[in-house]
Amino acid sequence: MPGGLIAGSLSGGEQKMCAIARALMAAPTLLVVDEMSLGLAPVMVDRLLDVVVEVRNQGTTVLLVEQDVFAAFSIADRAYVMETGRIVREGNVAELAQDAEVREAYLGVQ
Repeated sequence: MPGGLIAGSLSGGEQKMCAIARALMAAPTLLVVDEMSLGLAPVMVDRLLDVVVEVRNQGTTVLLVEQDVFAAFSIADRAYVMETGRIVREGNVAELAQDAEVREAYLGVQ
């Protein structure tokens, strides 16, 4: 492919950014991003979080499914905590970050 790279030869983070870009070409009103931090270096997670925030700031609703609670809470307005496929807590991030059970189980804070 002259002048470019085949997506399969990109790093994991670059592949995820490519997937987000491909999804955005359809001009969605909702973008679902599943486990974007999985297997990535923290610096790449930070770059992807910046991309997701920019997408949201441009008016696209983003549903982020993420096990890295710190990453998710750093950009989310609202969160849903799931255990074994069931929603056990929901609310705005500030409220959930103060919930004693959420803090202990997911944030490692007592």
